[in-house]
Amino acid sequence: MLFPRIVPAFLLTLPLLAYAGETGCTTGEVQCCQQVESADSDIVSTLSGLLGIALGALGLNVGITCSPISVIGVGGNSCSAQTVCCSGNTFNGLIALGCTPINIGL
Repeated sequence: MLFPRIVPAFLLTLPLLAYAGETGCTTGEVQCCQQVESADSDIVSTLSGLLGIALGALGLNVGITCSPISVIGVGGNSCSAQTVCCSGNTFNGLIALGCTPINIGL
């Protein structure tokens, strides 16, 4: 019977789902980024130039080498770098715009 296996798994994920709502990431997606830099840093200027993105002096934080984090898939999808909430566009995981560091304990 599958029911005894599903219920414990579901009950274990409930606290994670509740905690995800407390991260403050209501405007975007939770990402795991290797670095977070200001839009006017040298590395972001170089990457945005290669991608043809004009960031100018927007004052955004930009995540570099980012991948999405799924709360439901916490087991194999944890972040060993910087966990951020990115509210802007993402460009194939290379950069993500409007990123704010968060701590969700993943």
